[in-house]
Amino acid sequence: MITIYTDGASRGNPGPGGYGVVLKYKKHRKELSAGFKKTTNNRMELLAVIVGLEALKEEKLPVTIYSDSKYVVDAVDKGWLWSWVKKDFKDKKNKDLWKRFIPAYKKQKVKFKWVKGHAGNPENERCDALAVAAAQGNRLLEDSGFT
Repeated sequence: MITIYTDGASRGNPGPGGYGVVLKYKKHRKELSAGFKKTTNNRMELLAVIVGLEALKEEKLPVTIYSDSKYVVDAVDKGWLWSWVKKDFKDKKNKDLWKRFIPAYKKQKVKFKWVKGHAGNPENERCDALAVAAAQGNRLLEDSGFT
């Protein structure tokens, strides 16, 4: 079982933002993060999940993703995403990222678990720290999909 913890942050909405990811498998651990000049919190929350999934080298793995983003967790667990797909994301934000999410999601056996943010979960707190540090970094990337 692979466990992925994710978080996104932005200073302003839109504003500078970043994501943080912690991947865990048995005794292995990997941390990922990046910051962007102008983005939103929801984009960073979703991008964190995408980056975590894309980091996996094998397919059809059982993966549990812990996220404090109702936007991401509910979109998948409540089936909203699949109705958005049928309507080609009409009037939905972050279409580019959702389209990137779907193939990464379908390659694995993903289960989402929502966790309350800033509630003492050590891995969620670490992801938050990574995301905030990335948002405050001096090498921020352009978020080419931001509109």
